[in-house]
Amino acid sequence: MPHHNSAGAWAKRYHLASRAAIERILRPYDLGSTQWYVLHQLVHHGPTAQRDFPKLLQIEKPALSDVVSALVRKGFVAQAPDPNDQRQRILSLTAEGKDLWQRLPDPIALILDIAFEGVDEDSLSLVVNVLQTATERLNKRINEGTNA
Repeated sequence: MPHHNSAGAWAKRYHLASRAAIERILRPYDLGSTQWYVLHQLVHHGPTAQRDFPKLLQIEKPALSDVVSALVRKGFVAQAPDPNDQRQRILSLTAEGKDLWQRLPDPIALILDIAFEGVDEDSLSLVVNVLQTATERLNKRINEGTNA
């Protein structure tokens, strides 16, 4: 099986390991990784149209609906009608959401510290460049509608 030691295979393993680490870090706060990313967006970019999240997070609308419902039920996020289109919803942080965010560890920073401890900047830059280029090429091919 020659592809099991490929860059793509290791990228997938890293993705799965980092996702598991994020879930473990957030579990004591009763949050999942997608919930954290919604909160992150709202903290750093302010109120956001719910319709923007599927593209931002690369998830399907039904999955987003479940995530948003959970955050609203927990009291961390508020949904309000979009003043420009009453059919759409705007998401914003509640006071409880802001308080939670202040208490949350940054799972991304923790993961990067662990995963890349001792890796020099040039090597890390090379990895980022290779994965970015590969991702852009695949996305371009997908968007063109041709086989990868």
